[in-house]
Amino acid sequence: MTLRLHNTLSKREEEFVPREAGKAAMYVCGPTVYDSSHLGHMRAAVVFDVLRRFLELRGFRVTHVQNITDVEDKIIARAQAEGVPTEQITGQYAEEYALAARALNILPPHVEPRATQHVPEMVEMVRALIERGHAYYAEGDVYFDVATLSDYGKLSGRVLEDLKVGARVEPGEFKRHPADFALWKRAKPGEPSWDSPWGKGRPGWHIECSAMSLKYLGMGFDIHGGGDDLIFPHHENEIAQSEAYAGTHPFARYWVHNAMFQLSGEKMSKSEHNFVSVADALRRYSPDVIRYVLVSVHYRKPIEYDPDRFEDAARAVERIRSALGSVDDVRRLAGDVEGRERQASPLAHAVGRARQVFLAAMDDDLNTSGALAAIFDLVAEVNRSAGAVLKGAGPPLDVARGLVEARDVLHELLGVLGLRIAPTAGGEMVGRRVRDLAAALRSEASHLFAADPPEALDDAVAFILSGREQARRLKDFETADAIRGRLTEAGILVEDLPTGPRWRIAAPDGHTPD
Repeated sequence: MTLRLHNTLSKREEEFVPREAGKAAMYVCGPTVYDSSHLGHMRAAVVFDVLRRFLELRGFRVTHVQNITDVEDKIIARAQAEGVPTEQITGQYAEEYALAARALNILPPHVEPRATQHVPEMVEMVRALIERGHAYYAEGDVYFDVATLSDYGKLSGRVLEDLKVGARVEPGEFKRHPADFALWKRAKPGEPSWDSPWGKGRPGWHIECSAMSLKYLGMGFDIHGGGDDLIFPHHENEIAQSEAYAGTHPFARYWVHNAMFQLSGEKMSKSEHNFVSVADALRRYSPDVIRYVLVSVHYRKPIEYDPDRFEDAARAVERIRSALGSVDDVRRLAGDVEGRERQASPLAHAVGRARQVFLAAMDDDLNTSGALAAIFDLVAEVNRSAGAVLKGAGPPLDVARGLVEARDVLHELLGVLGLRIAPTAGGEMVGRRVRDLAAALRSEASHLFAADPPEALDDAVAFILSGREQARRLKDFETADAIRGRLTEAGILVEDLPTGPRWRIAAPDGHTPD
């Protein structure tokens, strides 16, 4: 099966056939940096991060370009309201966006152009559009003439005559048609500006993305992505001016749009102050939980913000983490799995089936909910097999190698979704707490802890658990329970099984397993 994507331009799913075999060129509209990053921004970023990761899994060499809009009306208004330079506003919020993306394990784009660094390219595009009769100068501004294109509106389905009725002409605008849009805006006092053949001014929003995408990817690149709120007018206008400039089509081959992350039934919006910031979300939930919420719903369906959704995600993440931890427990019992004679794995069918179903779901227009279902089918098999061993129902070597293979495939599939789900996120802090606890117990109860505590996390936990077992042998159950409680406080969850105590690092979001 091959990847199929819903193309907004054709209004149907299409097989992905790139411009150049084995390569995928993708441009995604990035943030306008004038306020805090919110979950709506991360919905788009995660969707196209997953698309990139899946393309790479399928063997494509991806070039991912995502811009930063650092000159625009809202940025100027924010800077003027705060009485600071626009560069201060854009620098602050661009860095905040980068930190939020990094926290959610979003791969940085290969190229991240800023609009202010590409004004010469925009000026050249505007000049060429005027020369070719697709744009006109009017009282210091330059507008694109939508009437010069017979297929204007082909992305959104808007009809030019309807736009003439519904569009507004603001005071000070000198448009020939209400739907004409600004390519260049004359400078106003106190605004950032650049020299141009039409006097000092700045580029319009739409021309920015056209100039940057064409510079780095060229005409006819493969995928143009963004939120579905950008279909009109932004992406419609990008197509119009780019194809008029190049004199050919298509500007982009596949138009992929994600639905919105909503709050109270409305899309999250900085301008409307209707959003949940990434920083606020990270104070309540782990990055994996947030990311799980973002990938659990198909990208073309909206997500409504609901705390219960995040609680469900936290439990789902912990189920996966617990299954991965059980593999390590069985490995400890089995010893050197790789050094033993290779045998047929009883989990081989489940592993192969999970990977096959996962790939088929992702090939089906990035059906991430179906992909997660495949992951949880394999998680259930891991829990069943590992549970039987840990309860003493079978020799560990018979299933250990299969569990290791299952774990590796789980990590591979989770990685496509950008989910790390591993104790390493909080491991360093937990390690310090455990080492401190081991040293304190050595001092407080030397009769239980005769040796000096080790440094490695696994060894330090084993050291503490050995002292706990010694307390239980001495029938000092109060001390044994206290040690277990202190381990929990340090971030280590202990489960007593017939084969002995089993431990794992608690979920970094603070949730304990069901």
